[in-house]
Amino acid sequence: MEILITALFIFILAIFVGFEVIAKVPPTLHTPLMSGSNAISGITLIGALICSGPLDYKVSTLLGFAAIVFATINVVGGFLVTDRMLQMFKRKN
Repeated sequence: MEILITALFIFILAIFVGFEVIAKVPPTLHTPLMSGSNAISGITLIGALICSGPLDYKVSTLLGFAAIVFATINVVGGFLVTDRMLQMFKRKN
């Protein structure tokens, strides 16, 4: 029970810190910041692959699969946004 309370406390603290960090970013820097965080999402994808666990544990396999799907969507979407942003800075012929 003590581990659950500690993990919940860290999770709630991370929510507040993440909100404060993102809220203070000016709009002109938001897209480059998010495109830079795609590397972190790639690490999340690798962690989800590791945590999906053996087939003996159904819950960890299902949660791992969901984490893989969401992390993949995040990585692909982030790279698409980054590509679109970089296309805006190319010279037009």
